Amino acid sequence: VQLQASGGGLVQAGASLRLSCAASTRTLTMGWFRQAPGKEREFVAASKGLGGASYYADSVKGRFTISRDNAKNTVYLQMNNLKPEDTAAYYCAGGNSIITSQVWYSDSYAYWGQGTQVTVSS
Repeated sequence: VQLQASGGGLVQAGASLRLSCAASTRTLTMGWFRQAPGKEREFVAASKGLGGASYYADSVKGRFTISRDNAKNTVYLQMNNLKPEDTAAYYCAGGNSIITSQVWYSDSYAYWGQGTQVTVSS
């Protein structure tokens, strides 16, 4: 499975961005992680199953929304009210055998896309 992420950019605090991640084939669980310089990669959001049950990190809950278009094998991350602390490289990830309790962990995902940079200026 190949994942292609897009949509990053440079924005001011309070702005919005939408990231997209297209998979080469149907992938049941798709998620987003991010990594800022000098920090560990952290979970952002995930969409599990074709019904799209959603999971969010506390730091983005209420500001970010993950959605999916199963016909396009694509997952989106709508990011609103961006903050400087959201600055990071964002990576999409996918897997087909991830149980609910494991969606938060990067090791659960078998497939990874390239990062797309999100920079939020204050």
